[in-house]
Amino acid sequence: MPQVSEEREKAPVASPEPAEPAKKTSRAGRNLPAAIGVGLALGAAILVSLLTVRYLFIGIIAAAIAVGTYEFAQALRRAANIRLALVPLLLGGQAMLWLSWPFGYEGALIAFAVTVLACLLWRLPGGPVGYVRDISASVFTAAYLPLFGAFAAMLVPPSDGVGRVLAFLIGVVASDTGGYIAGVLKGKHPMAPSISPKKTWEGFSGSLVAGVVAGSLTLTLLLDGQVWQGVVFGVAIVLTATLGDLVESLMKRDLGIKDMGTLLPGHGGLMDRLDSLLPSAVVSFLLLSAFLN
Repeated sequence: MPQVSEEREKAPVASPEPAEPAKKTSRAGRNLPAAIGVGLALGAAILVSLLTVRYLFIGIIAAAIAVGTYEFAQALRRAANIRLALVPLLLGGQAMLWLSWPFGYEGALIAFAVTVLACLLWRLPGGPVGYVRDISASVFTAAYLPLFGAFAAMLVPPSDGVGRVLAFLIGVVASDTGGYIAGVLKGKHPMAPSISPKKTWEGFSGSLVAGVVAGSLTLTLLLDGQVWQGVVFGVAIVLTATLGDLVESLMKRDLGIKDMGTLLPGHGGLMDRLDSLLPSAVVSFLLLSAFLN
């Protein structure tokens, strides 16, 4: 058998391609440039509406509630096969918002009651399987989105309505931003690890500081309020904004989803931005009505 030469030319071995560097995960936990850009665009649209014809703000709320309701319905159906009475919710939600303009909370509550009746009727042809589940979710949605949103719409009609809306929005934005910055920079102690692991007590402290400062400034500079009223308002907004964020986080964990939608780059769905605004709208209306009337 012929001897194989040891000097035989060896086949070249391809050198392994350098592995792609692992993408670093931002401590922010989101696409920050996209999130800032979307936030600025939304803020600009709201400011334009308030500084031109302030009642346009109700239209912005109405559009946001309609989109949020649709997102929520789709998330529930995909994740848990819960089927909301979507048509009555969309129509009834608009009725709650627009009737709150001339008739106040009485108009919103009457529209809410009619919406619940319509949901009961709409779901009847679907049969008994899942009826209680679907109706319970539909009634919850009617209260959580359009009814809460109607309180934001009711901030607009008073003569100082622009100031009231700005106090509400600035308070929520300050709470979210203060908590976000403090949480990213100093957050170490989880506030509710089983619900929202990234939410920390340090972040909550940042929310309190920013919310109190924002409340004090807006109520004294934009409205005829006192400093102590601004402090109370700021604390209340921080509590409701935090509650809203935790409630939506708990719902998403229950459904096994990360975001309610994908409409807003860097934010998720529109529902992921409404979470802190909706409960804060109720408290804003109640406190500002008590302080300023």
